[in-house]
Amino acid sequence: RKLLMDVSGCSREAQNSRARRYEEVGGGRTMQPACAEVRSRASLPVNSAAPGLATPHCMEALEDVPLLLAELRPGQAQQFDWKSCCETWSVAFSPDGTWFAWSQGHCIVKLIPWPLRNTKLISKAFDHKSCYVKPSEVRSRRSSLKEKTLDCGQIVWGLSFSFSPLLNQKMFWATSKAQEPCSDLSCLILATGLNDGHIKVWEVETGCLLFNLSGHLDVVRDLSFAPNGSLILVSASRDKTLRIWDLKKDGKQIQVLSGHKQWIYCCSISPDCSMLCSTAGENSVLLWSMRSYTLIRKLEGHQSTVVSCDFSPDSALLATASYDTCVIMWDPYTGDKLREFCHISLLPALDYGTSDDQLRSLRSLCFSPEGLHLATVADDRCLRIWALELKAPVAFAPVTNGLCCTYFSQGGIIATGTRDGHVQFWTAPRVLASLKHQCRQALRRFLTTYQVLALPIPRKMQEFLTYRTF
Repeated sequence: RKLLMDVSGCSREAQNSRARRYEEVGGGRTMQPACAEVRSRASLPVNSAAPGLATPHCMEALEDVPLLLAELRPGQAQQFDWKSCCETWSVAFSPDGTWFAWSQGHCIVKLIPWPLRNTKLISKAFDHKSCYVKPSEVRSRRSSLKEKTLDCGQIVWGLSFSFSPLLNQKMFWATSKAQEPCSDLSCLILATGLNDGHIKVWEVETGCLLFNLSGHLDVVRDLSFAPNGSLILVSASRDKTLRIWDLKKDGKQIQVLSGHKQWIYCCSISPDCSMLCSTAGENSVLLWSMRSYTLIRKLEGHQSTVVSCDFSPDSALLATASYDTCVIMWDPYTGDKLREFCHISLLPALDYGTSDDQLRSLRSLCFSPEGLHLATVADDRCLRIWALELKAPVAFAPVTNGLCCTYFSQGGIIATGTRDGHVQFWTAPRVLASLKHQCRQALRRFLTTYQVLALPIPRKMQEFLTYRTF
């Protein structure tokens, strides 16, 4: 009872005060696009963040409950079509933090300028006015950005952003030649994975279709661009293959990776572009070399389907989430299991035909930009935020029917997508990384685990640098 009072009994003034801390990362003022409905966080029950909680170790963790900054909802429901569905299977922030992509269902992707105040919006979520002012050069650039709608023609499952060099006019499809390509030295592009096995690649600022890649025989479930800007794109499909595409070579398919025996759910390229991780409807995780496109190793430890994976910002850690209700943190270089985060159900089973494990099945995870936190979405209607050095969540938020989650590229905000086609933006813990953690990250960006272990340094320092200790 005391816990619920702690969660729900804070005053409006206190809530607004905490919300102001997040204005500087683009979430301070939430507004309403013409295409979507935004719900005020004041209209949502805060105490639903952790109903039924009774575990003592959660008391301290919930001192900083994530605030709901905004909720985007699809506009008027479209006429029923067997090709369409309303789920938001994927959401993504652009690497530079200027765009948000929302697969809102019904074959539509919304491209929304970030922060939200720069679109055709009405402020609803907060009573106070933002006192934060962007630098003039940033403000002038973002004021010219306009919300866009991409009609992909098929259900959209995967999204991935990347920057590209100036694309040649000949790459544009004939139907898009009337529009001018991006005039900057580099263009922001968005790849969309579709239900029919095709991949459509779009230029974000103009909405032009650049490529329509074909090769997969079933749903393209996930996409991942190489973070180094090489325009190498990896696609994961229900046809049990991963395919590598080179957009610099007019979208040529350069490799097909086979090894999974079930549908592939997720793929992720390490930030140093040396490894590729893939997860499927099986207990194991496959690690591939991005240099030779060969299998490096198979990671075994989960007891059920592995549905999501993500590398830490320094590539030294790999996190995988499974229907077995656990997140495992691996050393991708050695295959060692470093830590396991187990999800304890916070809600009583409402359906007698549903097991407790099914209620806690994980759907998605992602690392925070500073590499100190993990966010997970599970079927028990909770978004959890974990600190890597702890085995218990440090924050909870209510996310019903959650399917995906992602961090804002500069931290401080998490976006979640749901089966209802909604997107919610939550505040996330923002911490100043210690100097020793920053030094560890700087070293691990170019040193593998084996190279660290070969250094003539004390054992305790080796354990710290390889994340055996925190």
